[in-house]
Amino acid sequence: MKNILIILKAVIVVSLIIGCTATRADQRAINANDGGNVNYALIIIDVQNDYFEGGRHALYNPSDALSNIEGILKHFRERNLPVIHVQHINRKGAGFFEPDTIGVQIHENITPLANETLIIKRDVSSFAGTELETILRRNGINGLIITGMQTNVCVRSAVNDCIMRGIRVILLEDACAARNLDIHNDTINSIKSLPGDFVVLMKTSEYIK
Repeated sequence: MKNILIILKAVIVVSLIIGCTATRADQRAINANDGGNVNYALIIIDVQNDYFEGGRHALYNPSDALSNIEGILKHFRERNLPVIHVQHINRKGAGFFEPDTIGVQIHENITPLANETLIIKRDVSSFAGTELETILRRNGINGLIITGMQTNVCVRSAVNDCIMRGIRVILLEDACAARNLDIHNDTINSIKSLPGDFVVLMKTSEYIK
């Protein structure tokens, strides 16, 4: 009995140490009993010129989201961690993200590097009709740090797609943008209410601190 009490005390001490030193993402991974074996990539969805001032489909404060995306992208690049860019190309006449326009181009502040993956999509989903899932599986990536635009459309779709595929998600809520603040906040709140342990919401500064 005495030995059992000693073991229990040791377990508690170790748990406290882990709780004090782990990031929120690490804590969620531990709580989900996956042993912390989550290999994350950063995904940046549809951060393209048409979503910015002067574009054909300007969002609310996209520059604020872009600034945070630049921060997390710098964090990943400095550590040589995997980065995936997603670019949406619509058909001609769609109104925005049309082929061969300035608006369809990825914002120059986050131009993909040669060693980073670029996914071209033509649908709301970053997975539908693309090689994204194949790339993730091939590289042993079972978690995504999700950023991008629009919060309520392609970002939310990516969260849903990941849940369906058993892919862990850390959504950086201040590295996303929508048409207005209410839409953004309502979407974030709906994601917070999702059951299960597959989605963690964080601020960018919380992740990179």
